[in-house]
Amino acid sequence: MKAVAINGSPRKGGNTEILLKKVLAPLVAAGWQTEFIQLGGTPIRGCMACYQCFTRKNSRCSQKDDFFDRCLEKMIRADAIVLGSPTYFTDVSSEMKALIDRSGLVAIANGGLFRGKIGAAVVAVRRGGGTHAFDTMNHMFLMSGAIVPGSTYWNLGFGLDKGDVEKDDEASRNMTDLGRTIDWLGRAIREHIDAHPYADVSEHPG
Repeated sequence: MKAVAINGSPRKGGNTEILLKKVLAPLVAAGWQTEFIQLGGTPIRGCMACYQCFTRKNSRCSQKDDFFDRCLEKMIRADAIVLGSPTYFTDVSSEMKALIDRSGLVAIANGGLFRGKIGAAVVAVRRGGGTHAFDTMNHMFLMSGAIVPGSTYWNLGFGLDKGDVEKDDEASRNMTDLGRTIDWLGRAIREHIDAHPYADVSEHPG
């Protein structure tokens, strides 16, 4: 199984990256193939609402020459997608918002590309607004038929300067638990697929 973690923070090595890698660690230990993608600070445009994705239905966005298609391809191939963002004015970074808007629309336009995948959100926050950023990322998953696992608390880590989240012991425990929960859920889904090889996992059970 494969998991991708996408970092919406332009600050490499910052608190969002630290949290995401804590989520990936239990998956690596469990034998998953994992990939960390640095989205923040890369050129990515927002959705133009051209709806060409509904016309072409090629699992791509009509906009080219930015970072989006490379991210989308990895999201489509993954069994689990973990999105991470810092909190900017109580919401996600502009790069993460562009990814959510465009990938969510392309996924819906092409018959539900994220349906049945595991989707989780992680947020680095200094003080307030973290749950709003958390909701922004989860809403795309919930609209797309993805399965959103819970953990021991909201997937937030508190800190301002680089490395501050390392002092947030509860956040570290939560991220580890989230990674283990993703592993458990992924294995349960895989067992279901193996037991029912002709089932269409893109459809809701029952």
